[in-house]
Amino acid sequence: MKKQPRKVRYAVVGLGHLAQVAVLPAFARAGNSELAALVSSDKRKLQKMGRQYGISRCYSYDRFEECLAEGIDAVYIVLPNHLHREFTVRALKARCHVLCEKPMAVTARECQAMIEAARKYRRKLMIA
Repeated sequence: MKKQPRKVRYAVVGLGHLAQVAVLPAFARAGNSELAALVSSDKRKLQKMGRQYGISRCYSYDRFEECLAEGIDAVYIVLPNHLHREFTVRALKARCHVLCEKPMAVTARECQAMIEAARKYRRKLMIA
């Protein structure tokens, strides 16, 4: 019997409109990925989305590294644009791959910092 490949375990970071109407529902159809954790500054959204998607691992922004240390392979960054660089670099430093919503960042310098972190930590950085 052929062994099934392990699914990529994602943490979705940011629970705004785009995450709720597009990103989170897409995980239900993703055959190679698993929604494993949610990260937000909004406790109500964390509780609501956690219940809706059956996710018990819900974290605030200040517990982001704790979330990543618990078996997360990749993060999907769906935050306001000015937070993309910070959370991308934090995830790469924690040895997680990153899928970041567009725009990549708000300045070319921030984009370059993200690219350099991906190279330094040998992780994938993808822009949706």
